[in-house]
Amino acid sequence: MKNLAAGQCVACRAGEPVLTDAEIEDLLLHVIGWQVKEVDGIKRLEKVFNFKNFVEAIAFTNKIGEVAEEQGHHPLVITEWGRVTVQWWLHKIKGLHNNDFIMAAKTEERFG
Repeated sequence: MKNLAAGQCVACRAGEPVLTDAEIEDLLLHVIGWQVKEVDGIKRLEKVFNFKNFVEAIAFTNKIGEVAEEQGHHPLVITEWGRVTVQWWLHKIKGLHNNDFIMAAKTEERFG
């Protein structure tokens, strides 16, 4: 099992290739519970986290914000009462990159 959470995001430029379906399937094995969702033809990595109340949900959202700033890679985060939806993808390449799986693993670390 790869320790993606120990990885660091790398700066990406427009024009870099998105991950292939085979690469995505392999990496999904290392971020349990995450799924690929397509929005407007762009693949995103998504997971919904459940909490007992809004206070716990917003605290988790803030933890995600901290790691996003550390890595320079920012997700779409939807915070609701007792629920946080997180989506990772690279805007510059309009798809999934290894960075997204690193950040999903780091998100899992903050959840635990």
